[in-house]
Amino acid sequence: MTVVTPLPARELMLRGAETMSRVMDQARALADVTRRQAEALRPDFVAPRLPPAPSDPFTLARDAAEYAVDAAQRAVLFWDTMRQAGNTFTEHELAGCPPVLFFEHEMVVDGRTLSRPSNYALVRIKVPEGCPPTDAKLRPFVIIDPRAGHGAGIGGFKSDSQVGVALRRGHPVYFVIFFRDPEPGQTILDITQAEGIFLRKVAEAHPEAPKPVVIGNCQGGWAVMMLGASQPELTGALVLNGAPLSYWAGERGRNPMRYLGGLAGGSWPAALLADLGNGKFDGANLVLNFESLSPGNTWFKKYYNLFANADTEAPRFLEFERWWGGYFLMNRDEIRWIVENLFIGDRFARGEISAGGGATFNMRAVRSPVVVFASAGDNITPPGQALRWIADVYRDEQEIKALGQTIVYLMHDEIGHLGIFVSGAVALKEHSEIAELLTLIDSVAPGLYEMLITREPGSNAWQVELKERTIADIRIRSGEAKNEAFPAVARISALNQSLYDLFVAPVVRQAATEESAELRRQMHPLRLRRTLVSDRNPAMAPVAALAEQVRQHRAPARRDNPFLAWERLWADGIERSIDTWRDWRDAWTEIAFHGVYGMLAAVGVAGGETPEEPPSAAALADAPEVRQALGRIATGGYAEAVVRMMILLAQARGGVRRSRLARSNAVMQNEPPFSEMTASARQALIREQTVIASMAPAEALAALPKLLPKLADRRRAMATVEDVAGPEEELGDAALAMLNQLRSALGLAAGLVPVGYEQAAVPD
Repeated sequence: MTVVTPLPARELMLRGAETMSRVMDQARALADVTRRQAEALRPDFVAPRLPPAPSDPFTLARDAAEYAVDAAQRAVLFWDTMRQAGNTFTEHELAGCPPVLFFEHEMVVDGRTLSRPSNYALVRIKVPEGCPPTDAKLRPFVIIDPRAGHGAGIGGFKSDSQVGVALRRGHPVYFVIFFRDPEPGQTILDITQAEGIFLRKVAEAHPEAPKPVVIGNCQGGWAVMMLGASQPELTGALVLNGAPLSYWAGERGRNPMRYLGGLAGGSWPAALLADLGNGKFDGANLVLNFESLSPGNTWFKKYYNLFANADTEAPRFLEFERWWGGYFLMNRDEIRWIVENLFIGDRFARGEISAGGGATFNMRAVRSPVVVFASAGDNITPPGQALRWIADVYRDEQEIKALGQTIVYLMHDEIGHLGIFVSGAVALKEHSEIAELLTLIDSVAPGLYEMLITREPGSNAWQVELKERTIADIRIRSGEAKNEAFPAVARISALNQSLYDLFVAPVVRQAATEESAELRRQMHPLRLRRTLVSDRNPAMAPVAALAEQVRQHRAPARRDNPFLAWERLWADGIERSIDTWRDWRDAWTEIAFHGVYGMLAAVGVAGGETPEEPPSAAALADAPEVRQALGRIATGGYAEAVVRMMILLAQARGGVRRSRLARSNAVMQNEPPFSEMTASARQALIREQTVIASMAPAEALAALPKLLPKLADRRRAMATVEDVAGPEEELGDAALAMLNQLRSALGLAAGLVPVGYEQAAVPD
């Protein structure tokens, strides 16, 4: 007799099996996290080498006395610098926290006067002495700084900066600044609308120039992509510097900041702080989070460096503190929007952020070239958070080409988050080379590239190459990105936020006043750390006079004084101890996150929603723009043939050097028939031929004789392509094979090349 399991029981068994499978997956993930953290926390202490003490007691006593005088004098100079930093902070606050731009600027549009007011404004940078006058026909640069606790100006913080790089090339430069206090009721959508108005104003001021480059630093990168997605007609190339567009992405064992929202229970703490601030969120709380990532530097090292180098370090310390010590405010709705949509929900890359009126911000709508600058040493925006959106938005690199999109990413090996914006060395290398690339970006065929910067042998010049990459490369860079624990955080956050809004928020809002909110802001530890050492504190009154006396009678210790070496050993030990505590804290943070939310996800808290599948290869080939392009394989003439040949050659090589790109750009700008086209027509031509060459390389090659029926046109086209390609000995085997295949297809070379065009045109 056959026993048939009732359908409800069978369904329960299947669900139980699925749940058990998810539990096992999360258990393995937790074990992997624990293993990685255990390996990272393994002690690797190396006993320091102590400097030899003088054998002569009189020499030891002399060194001790010399060191005591030196240390005492350095202490006075240290506290005088701290006093100056405190005074700068209080003066900056009293002035309303103006932007810390190094360059003079003039107001163009004040967002507070718009129909939907916001605390943003557009200023134009005045050309300083020593820089060439701006060329009205060159592409303007518009820089948007992050409003993530600090004020505006980091992109133009010093002469060697993003602003300085653009000015030295003659580009008009605009800066989007913001004021300390938000306008009543302003939202993120109001800010996006204001930035669209700013770009229209720039376009009106430069009618003969191409669309402006828009640069977004950190949080400003969200603003740039929202502009590009909602108003693509306004933007030229977009540059994203350290912008966390995919907040869930990261590497296990690293990047602990992405777990903090989950362990705090979601977005409700940000809402609580905003309510305690009488509707305004204090940006100092965000800065405190940033500082907690590197407590050894925040709480000790940067101050020890000032003490150890008290004679020379003060100007650099004061310069940076001027920006780092300015704290800005956000409305309650603004901080909730950011936390819920980006930090907790990670909704941008999935196209789930509302743009109003039923629309959403969809990054697939971005049509401008995108340049992404990330760093492996960035622990605030690690590479995964800066790059993963590419793999989330596009199925593969073929789809990027089919949509006519150009994405270039650049990786630094070690610079930290702030170094991406403020480092002079980065400005002179990476930002300079990005600016140079942007002059040629319209000639880059659609696709996904990594920008590689190397030193030319025997020269101080940099060699730049755009190397074709795949979505698989992006996934490798991104680390962990598809973990069910994060969707569980979003669910728990929504529940906690609802409970907070229902039971707690009414009480807090009733109790909060503007006076209590301002008192809380003034008592914040980051503000107290500065005001307590300013001249507002009577105890600091004698410091300035003492420092002046020290400068007149400065007696630094000899560099070989053993007490200096012992001091450095002591400082290294303090920093190492703090960093060890940080490593243990981060380890337990990650383990706790996966232990709590991983198991909640395993039992179904994440929702079990099936993610939307990206379009298949068949669907991509059937897309209207692809079908239209493929229908024109044999349509066109000289221009289509030359562009197609150059794209096939670049695909065979797997990338393009900037020198070849410059030669290609010169052809496009100066030689007919390209010089007779508009910029948009040239870009449309490149996009169409990229689709043809990437989706149907065999047919694209075979159709070349139809595009060039005359022998003279074939020879001219081949000569142009050979001139752009450069010396054959530099091409490589695949590119050389493709070059010969092009000659053969046009009847300009005898015989066939033994390498098939499929292998030559499409690299492995």
